[in-house]
Amino acid sequence: MRSIKTLAIATLVITIFSVDAFGQSGTTVKAEDIMDAMKKGTDITYENVTVTGVLDFTYMDEKSPDLPRRRRWWRDGGDNTVNEVIESKISFVNVTFEEDVIAYYHEDRSGYTFTADFESDVKFENCNFKRDAMFKYSEFERDASFEGSTFDDETTFKYAQFEEKANFAKSTFDEDAIFKYTKFRDGVSFTGARFERSLDMKYTKVRGDFDVKDMYVRWDIDTKYTDINGRSFSKYMLRDN
Repeated sequence: MRSIKTLAIATLVITIFSVDAFGQSGTTVKAEDIMDAMKKGTDITYENVTVTGVLDFTYMDEKSPDLPRRRRWWRDGGDNTVNEVIESKISFVNVTFEEDVIAYYHEDRSGYTFTADFESDVKFENCNFKRDAMFKYSEFERDASFEGSTFDDETTFKYAQFEEKANFAKSTFDEDAIFKYTKFRDGVSFTGARFERSLDMKYTKVRGDFDVKDMYVRWDIDTKYTDINGRSFSKYMLRDN
């Protein structure tokens, strides 16, 4: 009987741990716990949860104390970019991010720029970014989906590179959306996306499918020098229609 009771308790402990690790419905998850898991190479899967604290894919706070001071790397001709490579698969579905989600940050005082790249699939579907969502310079090596997500505050994908399919279908941007210099190497979908202010796609390059059916931009869209399969935005749209 003792072994059966022990097994039952162990099973209960594992069940409780699993609920915390995978973020089941109604759970609040700390961003620092997610960051700790990524450092160990654990795949990240959360659904129907709220994430509290800044989710920093760059690990800026951890790296900053060990970096040379600005005058040293400047004098030696060093690089001011500090890059983090995220190997874990990332999956957030119906998740609310209360604070910033950072894959890019430039620190004026030190002069360093912190960035993060993603080697595996990235999924932020039906999520709500209540604060900044910064993915400037990020490289997405696999499929990246932000379908159905809402960006309440500042967001940027400037200079980001998507090596495989990118999906922003039915997403909503409440502030200016920046895709300037962004490269989509295997197509992108903005089907049904809503831009409540301006959309900046200047110098954006797209190879493959470019789906903007039912896309809505309230203010203006800058497509100067946009290259879609070798055509300008306007010529591509005329051809497509």
